[in-house]
This record gives sequence, C-alpha cells and structure tokens, in this order.
Amino acid sequence: MDFLDAYHLWADAHAFYDSTLIPSPTDHTDPLAAQTAGWDRRLAEETPNGHLLRQNALFEALSGNGKLHLLHVTHALEEINRQGVLYPSGGCLVGSIYCAPLTATDQGFHMHNLGAYVLTKEAPTFLAKLGVTDRVPTPLIFEIDTPPQAYRGLAGVDYLRLGLIHLQIYSHLEYLLSKNERHQLRETVVSRVKNSAAFLATAAAVAYQGNQVDAEPFLKLLDETIPRLPILGYLYFEAVAEYLMLHSTSHHTRRLAELGELNNWLYKEMLFASFPAMAGKFDLARFQPRPKQLAALIHRIDPTIDSSHASAYLVERISYLVAARLFAPGDAPEAWHHTRWEFDSLATQLGPLLGHLIHRELRTFGRYPDFYFYFDQHKALQAWNYWNHMDIVAPFNGTMPKGEIGINPAYPNLDYRVWRAEQDDAGHLHPAEELALTIAPRLVDIKYTLMRNNQWTAPAPSAA
Repeated sequence: MDFLDAYHLWADAHAFYDSTLIPSPTDHTDPLAAQTAGWDRRLAEETPNGHLLRQNALFEALSGNGKLHLLHVTHALEEINRQGVLYPSGGCLVGSIYCAPLTATDQGFHMHNLGAYVLTKEAPTFLAKLGVTDRVPTPLIFEIDTPPQAYRGLAGVDYLRLGLIHLQIYSHLEYLLSKNERHQLRETVVSRVKNSAAFLATAAAVAYQGNQVDAEPFLKLLDETIPRLPILGYLYFEAVAEYLMLHSTSHHTRRLAELGELNNWLYKEMLFASFPAMAGKFDLARFQPRPKQLAALIHRIDPTIDSSHASAYLVERISYLVAARLFAPGDAPEAWHHTRWEFDSLATQLGPLLGHLIHRELRTFGRYPDFYFYFDQHKALQAWNYWNHMDIVAPFNGTMPKGEIGINPAYPNLDYRVWRAEQDDAGHLHPAEELALTIAPRLVDIKYTLMRNNQWTAPAPSAA
C-alpha cells in the first residue's frame, strides 16, 4: 500500500467534527449520505444532551492555545520509573498514550468524569479481579505545550472505521503465514460471514430500504450473531453507550453537562457492573446483554431512560452503523441470495467487515499471535504518519467525544512534562513529583496492558 492509499484510508477513518459545512465530493454517490446527515441532526438536535457533541470540555481543551493538561492512569509506575520510558498501546486510540482531559482550577486539577471513573473505580476493579495486591493505580499529569503549527481542527480516530485498514495491512503481512494457514484463515472468515447473512441482510434492509423491524427479534438475531462476528459486540456497545449518554436526564448527567462533559459513568457501569467477567480481560466482543434483560439493565443503570424508546432506537442505529462501518463504502449490497461466498468477492462488498474479522482472528490463529504485535505496530506507524502529516499532537476517540484523548508518541519535538499526582479529599489532583520520563513511539505488547491483560506471569514493562 503506497503512501497515498494509506493516507486516504486514515483520513476516512477519522471523524472531522468541525467540518460539517465542507461538502464531501462523494456524497452524491453514497446511498447512505442523506441518512448520515439525518443522524447527525437527530443526535445533535433531538436528544437532551446532543449539544455536547459539538461543544464540550474535550473540544475546549483541544482548541485552546498554550498548555494541554491530561490524566494518564498507570498500574506500573515502578517499571516506568526504572526504565524511564512510557510506551503507548493499541486499542481505540490506535497507538497513543491513553488519557482523559484535566482542567486547571484554583483548587487543583479537575478530572473529567471519564478519568475519575478509570482512576477510582475501573483500574482498582481490574487489579482486584486479577488478584494483584502489589500494584496500585497511579495518576500521572501530563502537561503538553501545544506547538503553534498544531492542527486546530477536531479530527478524531473512529476505530469502527478501521476495517479496510486492517484488511490492507493483512494483505501486506499475510505471507508470514503458510499457504495452508492463509487458506484456512480465509475460509474461516468467509464461513463466519456466510452464517451471519440473516442479520446482515436484516440490518441492510433497515438501513437501505427503511424496513420496520421489531426490536425484540432484531436484538435476538444480533445476540445470536455476535459470537460469529465479534465486531458487532463493539458496535452494539458503542450504540448503547451513545444512547445512554445522549438521552440521560439524571441529576448526575445534568451536573456533568454543565461542565461540558458527557456522562461516561453510564456505560461504564453497564459494562462492569453488569458484566463483571470483563474485569481483568477487557473484551467488548463479549458485550451481549440478552434482549429480554436489556430493559431491566438500562433501568437499573439510569431510571430516567425510556427502555422501549431505547430498543427501537438501537434497531435503527445499529442497522445504520452496520451499513456505514462494515459494508464497502458507497455501495448498497446486492441481493443476498446472489452473494458469492468466496474471500475475494466478499472483500469487494464487505471489505471493512472482513478486515475487522481478520484483525481479531489473528490474535488466536495458529502461529500468528507471535506476529500480532507487528500487525498492530504496522497500524500504529501508519496512524503516526497521518497524525504527523496533519500536525495532530493529541488524537481523540472520534466514535463520540466521550473524553478519551491520547498523546501522539511520534510527534516531532513533542514538548511535555509529567508528574506523579495525588488526589485530595475533594477529588482534585495535585502534582506531587516530577518524573523524568520519555514517551517512546513503540507499542507495548497488549498482554502487558492493564485493560486487556491476559497474564501476569512475566514482569510487566512500561505499559500505558
């Protein structure tokens, strides 16, 4: 893949929140263009918290001049201090140092509610679940001097749009597998898609033809399909999280909205309180609230939510996201019974879906887990190249401006300072000790990271 191909793919993988007035030259050929615009208006104008999609604390921090303050939570401060290096990890922010915004006040640094949840609830839960007693979650404060040439726009990477990138990277690295392994992988992926055609066809009918489908059978079919197409678990989770954050009217949500923050505690509580097995092994492919349990689950998390409205919304939203993120861009699928169930043909129609499936399959496929690190490193190199070309110092999760923000570890002459922080009784953070740390543009293996940990048998390096 040459630079231009990769550049275009990475540009398409970003959500540009500040460029809605710039018409896309491909809109007239995209069968979903009108629906995409309709969703943008619906989310922003017809939900209680839709105004936060454009005006929020995250965007204020990114758009400001001067210094940017970020919170990073680590479980491996001893190792980081000993090596003097902090490595990024993969995940929704691809290859950056995962952080949340901090706001300087006279009382100390105010944590965005996302960062507060990670520090005070999520990280301790993970460590307790793993039985780790000799480590504690430690807050680090990063102060980044924003260079004058830094990109002033709002371009966030949307990991649900990375399917074609995954497919292209695999096409370059597939010869690390034997001929038999490549054949087996292709057949496995094709079989997964073929046996999921009922759900894909249903979602396509809702998205492209406007078919009306009742929530219960739709969500039941989704639930049955997720084990075959794990990316649907991620997509389901993002749709539920989006709904909760935009529609909640609880006192906590309203108080956070006044601060310019979407309420991240809603989906965090749904994830970890409802699926305790997630603790210690973070895997959204296992996000499968049973259809009959969904209403009770939503009511338990936030009684202000209308669960019937939520279910109907999820049918429409998930169907749209399947079409927009998993099907070939710009093309409506042909009649499903005409589908040629072979890899190359499917790659033309469902390339993004195949890419997501391959990316996940490689974690456990034959000898490939030994190479998987290099697959993600290859992806990170492309992301860093794009961010540096755009002068993006702090990428953010563009699926929605939740508050997830990263540090581009490959940015030239990145000017930053870092402190170990302490939290006071009011919840504010204060710098306690400046650390001599270097951010290195090299991924740490995901098995050593806190949120995606599979083993603790080896000494953990500087995991982000």
